[in-house]
Amino acid sequence: MDRLQALEVFVAVAEHRGFAAAGRALGLSAPAVTRAVAGLEAHLGARLFRRTTRSVDLTEAGARFHGDARRLLAELAEAERAAVGLHAAP
Repeated sequence: MDRLQALEVFVAVAEHRGFAAAGRALGLSAPAVTRAVAGLEAHLGARLFRRTTRSVDLTEAGARFHGDARRLLAELAEAERAAVGLHAAP
């Protein structure tokens, strides 16, 4: 899984507050979501979530990263819309 997909998975886990719920929303298995987040954490060298049997919460580093990741994904989506818009106009 590339880093862009891993960012999307990370944001989904943070917003759905769980790995299984994020997997359902993205059409991925829970183990795939877990692997993506673990890979991202390994790449960053930081824990992004506090996991217990009952909850998934962002760490301080995860909360800061979540804001940046959401912004980056929103900017990418806007850039894609702008590019499509340029080709759609006569």
